[in-house]
Amino acid sequence: MSLQPFVSLYQYALEPIVPFSWFGLKVSSLDLAAAFRLCYVLRQTRENLRNEHVKRRAIDGKIPALEERSFTRDALATLTVVYGGEAIAGPLLGTPPSFMVSGLYPILYVMMQALVDTIPSLPSMTLNTELPLSFLDGHTRAMLLCTLIPPAILSSSSPVVASSPWALLLSSFMITNGGFFLAGLTSFLHPTPLALTTPAELQPYGWTTTDLWSAPLVTGLYATLTHAQPFWAEVHTVLSGVLGGNAGKAQPLDADTARSACALVLAALFAARTTRTFGGVWKRGVAEKIKMN
Repeated sequence: MSLQPFVSLYQYALEPIVPFSWFGLKVSSLDLAAAFRLCYVLRQTRENLRNEHVKRRAIDGKIPALEERSFTRDALATLTVVYGGEAIAGPLLGTPPSFMVSGLYPILYVMMQALVDTIPSLPSMTLNTELPLSFLDGHTRAMLLCTLIPPAILSSSSPVVASSPWALLLSSFMITNGGFFLAGLTSFLHPTPLALTTPAELQPYGWTTTDLWSAPLVTGLYATLTHAQPFWAEVHTVLSGVLGGNAGKAQPLDADTARSACALVLAALFAARTTRTFGGVWKRGVAEKIKMN
């Protein structure tokens, strides 16, 4: 299958758009879509947690009362999700976090959060709404796992870090999931006062969350396809031989093609997660229709 149509679409989505380009700011349509999608999902999550809390409090009056929400808390929660992992990994890698170098994207996320908050009401997450968005989610996540994280590791001032495949995978895991972990740890998205709690990732079967293992998996796939480090070039050659490819050293793919391939893999993973999460509701609906007929 030719990936050229997906490559061209991805390149177009990453081109700077007006009015940002008028001021020399490299903000693309994919950047805007990623920011809006994240702020949208975070608001849906907050509202779901609030509704669940109200139901539990109606049964048990000992449960803490709701705390009045503030835009400052919601905006800080968004920034924690976006930059929390980077804030943890940056000092370990000897690299300053991006929000310390430029305020463009932090301001963009805060403004996007304000925009999403103006929407009167949001629909609940369902299979019909989330499944089509898996394609977008795959491409926005691939931008992080393929375009942003690997160059930061490969350009490290430490030769040991720059050549370490473990540093690449661990950084991908931490940067992608660290923000959600911190938000869950501090109850940022809950409707109650801030308090330490067990994040979803540390609860039973939390390790099966797609976001956790897909980050290092896809970064490793991208590194293998592009030969980002000598180790991955050897892995590509071995896999090519095992899968019946041409004998000899495997040739790397260009970065754009490899990124598009990873985006499609992520889209498939997210689509499977959506079907697994919301498919039960769809199946029950079909079953009820069959019974009625």
